Amino acid sequence: METKALVEQFAHHVVAQNEALFRDDPRAGNKHARKYIAAVSKLFASGDTGREALCVLLKHERMDVRVMAAAFLLRYRTEESKAVLEEAAKGTGLVPFGAQQTLRFWAEGTWSLDLG
Repeated sequence: METKALVEQFAHHVVAQNEALFRDDPRAGNKHARKYIAAVSKLFASGDTGREALCVLLKHERMDVRVMAAAFLLRYRTEESKAVLEEAAKGTGLVPFGAQQTLRFWAEGTWSLDLG
């Protein structure tokens, strides 16, 4: 699958997962999570080329997509990813909570989303 299509698939399934969770449908949410994890795994399997491709999502219009991309890119693009997470963490709700938790795990040294 083409790199651009994998990036689009990642973003699509992050949005779909969050929409499912807001509908209180964790089963559908988990299905979409598996799909964006598969997409990011394929991207990262191509090394820095795939990671670079995912970086465009750090500026995505939706906070949930930016936050998820930042979580996966923390080790590769630490400063940019932390800035995205810190900005999102200022809010309230599910996505800001996820950003807060990601930053906490990073600070504790227990973050582990290095794939590929």
